[in-house]
Amino acid sequence: MAGSWGTALHGALLLARGRAEGLQLIAAPPEDEMTVAARSFWAAVLCLPAFLCLHLLDWAQGRVPMPDQPGQALVLDLLGYVVGWVGFALLSHVMAASLGRDHRWPIFITAWNWCNVVQYLILTGAIVPELLHVPPLVAQTLWLAAMGWALWLEWYATRLSLAVPGFTAALLVATDFTLGLFLLGFTESIR
Repeated sequence: MAGSWGTALHGALLLARGRAEGLQLIAAPPEDEMTVAARSFWAAVLCLPAFLCLHLLDWAQGRVPMPDQPGQALVLDLLGYVVGWVGFALLSHVMAASLGRDHRWPIFITAWNWCNVVQYLILTGAIVPELLHVPPLVAQTLWLAAMGWALWLEWYATRLSLAVPGFTAALLVATDFTLGLFLLGFTESIR
């Protein structure tokens, strides 16, 4: 069934392995694509535990942003998470329209949402070596590889779902990454 979580996640996992047929599992019939796209935002809820895990593990390593007010820091991080997720969705809609690809935006945002689940799994898994106290060079190399894979996955899904050249897909990924960095910097500046 188009739009089911299991099918969509399977599609995202296939995309993460470089298999284009994953997009077919994420796609919906034209009459259902906006409904399926709207439902795909449940991926943000599925990613929330991994987001919290990454932040709490960072804090456990002694990098608490506001040691005297950790609750406020967490609320700011959660606001950044929501604003980043929704903000990129809105921004990508405008960008897709400017590229003449607004008709492909529903499949793009659906793929982007579900690929985020896989990206969070990759990044959460990449923090495990640090917790196991492997040598820093190994842990940092694994983290860098995970970041590279996560960015590649977003690029690949963007290129396929919007049917755009690789450079255009890279610009969209860079926009998402830049928005995330901006929000991170903004939340840190108001702490």
